[in-house]
Amino acid sequence: MPDTAHLLVFIAAGWLLNLTPGPDVLYIVNTALKGGVRAGIVAALGIVSGCFVHVFAAAFGVGALLATSTTAFTVLKWAGAAYLVWMGVKLLAAKADASPASPSAPAQAPQAVRLGPIYQRGFLTNVLNPKVALFFLAFVPQFIAHDAPNKVVAFLLLGLLFNINSLPINFAYAWLAAKAAQRLRAVQRAMRWMDRVAGLMFVGFGLKLAMSDNPSA
Repeated sequence: MPDTAHLLVFIAAGWLLNLTPGPDVLYIVNTALKGGVRAGIVAALGIVSGCFVHVFAAAFGVGALLATSTTAFTVLKWAGAAYLVWMGVKLLAAKADASPASPSAPAQAPQAVRLGPIYQRGFLTNVLNPKVALFFLAFVPQFIAHDAPNKVVAFLLLGLLFNINSLPINFAYAWLAAKAAQRLRAVQRAMRWMDRVAGLMFVGFGLKLAMSDNPSA
């Protein structure tokens, strides 16, 4: 493990990286806007669970395979791109559940949601993105001492720390989005537009991933 100074740098860098908007943040915010804080937290837990898969994969060599094998990277890249585009199209095709609320009506409660599918979608959004595995493969080793007795264990511990530290950021996104939804008037109309924006962004993320090259190639 790194010394205290390097560990603090690792934590700070992790927080900054998790604050950067991307497919994960978009999914958490969109889910919390529609389903409330609880749904947003479940979405965040699904995403973090996917991160753990990449941490273990990178620690035990699968990440290295993705970095060196064009075929392995391409297969996972296209699977992830297809999934993101599918999510985007599904959001774009979603219909409003009811007529928009009148401007004088109070903000409505979050829609009832099934938490299992929310967790699963968050998990798959992360697992099917090979760039997450390559990120851990590139980022974490910088904080492992060259003379560390067991680099695999050090990698796993730092990956665990990174994922745990991401939870406050992700939970904060979920809480802020849910609070914003509670204060909105005509919340159903707002949710419909959020679906459209999120759908377009997911399609964009999917196309961007599909057109990307293996950074290590």
